[in-house]
Amino acid sequence: MSIPILLHLGDDIKWNHALYKQLQENFIIERSYSMNRADFIHALKTKKWGDFVAMYRPFWNTGGEMGNWDDELISLLPKSCKIYASAGAGFDWVDTKRLAESGIFYCNAAAACTESVADAAIYLILSTFRNFSWSSLAARSLSVPRFVAANRNIAATAHNPNGFSLGIIGLGKIGYRIAQKAHLAFEMKILYNDIRRMPKKIEESVDATYYGKLDEMLGDADCVLVATPFAGDKVIDAPQFKLMKRGSRLVNIARGKLIDEDALVAALENGHLVAAGLDVHYHEPKVDERLASMENVHLMSHTAGASVESHMGFERLGMQNILGYFGPEGRALTAVNAHLVEKARL
Repeated sequence: MSIPILLHLGDDIKWNHALYKQLQENFIIERSYSMNRADFIHALKTKKWGDFVAMYRPFWNTGGEMGNWDDELISLLPKSCKIYASAGAGFDWVDTKRLAESGIFYCNAAAACTESVADAAIYLILSTFRNFSWSSLAARSLSVPRFVAANRNIAATAHNPNGFSLGIIGLGKIGYRIAQKAHLAFEMKILYNDIRRMPKKIEESVDATYYGKLDEMLGDADCVLVATPFAGDKVIDAPQFKLMKRGSRLVNIARGKLIDEDALVAALENGHLVAAGLDVHYHEPKVDERLASMENVHLMSHTAGASVESHMGFERLGMQNILGYFGPEGRALTAVNAHLVEKARL
């Protein structure tokens, strides 16, 4: 039997060399490195890499220069391709349904960045309660009046998060880890909305209350956290902001396009929301100027999952998915479209 071909997208691996050696022992590894869309399409059309059976992208910031994975790209993949294992948690840039129609499993790496994203979410939650950005910006301004104003006035607007409720939209791996940290460290009350109810054991571990309807949870939560994958539409827009408790907060560590930013700005300007914490942005990498000017808005540059540990995990989990799929068990660990692949086979 001939040795199968694996297409490695992007940079060289940096950490998991022993595991990569296993790939080298089991596959002929072809490399695309960094390639723009036009060149990538040409390479696929001319079968530059042959009939590869798998694609591996170990880093979120390289190997994606060809842009969104839509029908234009997917239709050019060889019929031999069965799995695409990529770094990163989100997969809004890849049409997982279209991949499934071609019998290709898409595996993300959310599990590898769970701890880092959860820590960043806790930072943003804490900042929205304690107004840390106001204090930080005042200190960085080197302005004595701004420093004094923050020093004297923040206490009257800041709260300890203990005892307040955290409403989580999406209690997956990341949402659940955030719930653990918020409940155990801050003694926050955990509320959650998801497309399915979690097992009783999961709920009891963080004393979580399930809401089948998002609108009902929004009215009860003191802080709403968005931790759900982007499925093509917003989860919170103007009507939902009006349903949120007056004086509540919003934190988004998922995807910017899940939130209507105009409606968010309006809710902050009219005082319906007292603060927001955003790692992601609607027009990313551009940040809304109105949000950037507000001292009660805590902003990051889509770095919630950015850590050495996350990158090591991205690299490792992608290889484990491929080795697992072609191994004795024949199963990918983190395929997000497995149900769609099975449906396409019927």
